[in-house]
Amino acid sequence: MPAAWLWIPITIWAAFAQTLRNAAQRHLTAELGTLGATLVRFLYGVPFAAVWLWGVQKFTALPLPVPAAAFWLWVLVAGVSQIAATALLLRVMAERNFALGVAYSKTELIQVAVFGFAFLGDRVSAATGIAIACGTLGVLLLSPADRARPLGSLLGGLASRTALLGLASGAGFALAAVGYRGAALALHAEFLMAGAYTLVAAQVVQTILLGGWLLVRNLDALRRVLRAWRASLFAGFMGAAASAGWFTAMAIEPVAHVRTLGLIELLFSYVVSRRVFRERLSRIELGGIALLSLGLVIVTLAR
Repeated sequence: MPAAWLWIPITIWAAFAQTLRNAAQRHLTAELGTLGATLVRFLYGVPFAAVWLWGVQKFTALPLPVPAAAFWLWVLVAGVSQIAATALLLRVMAERNFALGVAYSKTELIQVAVFGFAFLGDRVSAATGIAIACGTLGVLLLSPADRARPLGSLLGGLASRTALLGLASGAGFALAAVGYRGAALALHAEFLMAGAYTLVAAQVVQTILLGGWLLVRNLDALRRVLRAWRASLFAGFMGAAASAGWFTAMAIEPVAHVRTLGLIELLFSYVVSRRVFRERLSRIELGGIALLSLGLVIVTLAR
């Protein structure tokens, strides 16, 4: 398969690994708390990320990159943005109308395209724009803030505090994705090496940032994270595996394409859960699946 097309299976793998990582983190949240379970993803992912970098270096026989200041700036911006976006999303979930805020956070896809063009010059074709619109609308229909008025509730609540928090969360996740692509491109390295090196740097930076926060603000949570190392290794492994996929794909392809195809994670999880519980789909949900599927097909073929 030509390198230009490798981003497709790599992105699908990243979405699959992320599904498993999320399941593992949800299992740990009750014991470690939200921030503790989040730290697990980075702290216990570092060794696996380092092994991946070592393997890539041995396989490609390429020297390790010598990162410039721009690389570390992108990594820092992306790491802080991702942590802030997670905190904002948690704040949204604490609001009375959290469903509205979560729905607005899913505008990340549109914001990824805007930030990717503004900061990296990644252009969005007409076909990709249609794919983004279909994907975003499909996601909103699958998890509406108001099932009776799925789109009207979004427009009506645009100026609310919850909506603004949700939009800010989506912006944080979008900026993080663009930042990681910017970091990979700043290395001027072959895509496998760029993705692997960016992964190690990002995991280390986020471990320091979030681990330092817990060290100062919640030492007990940090102790619980260290004591739960056996249960946390799987989450760390799958977190590193998912991030390796995302970073490698984004080193090849514009982030808007990668994140749009990455919505296959939601489609897969949603359809499987429905079949397991044998629940009937409403017309709105069927429409959401159809739009999401259309967006995935368009972004895959639009080259």
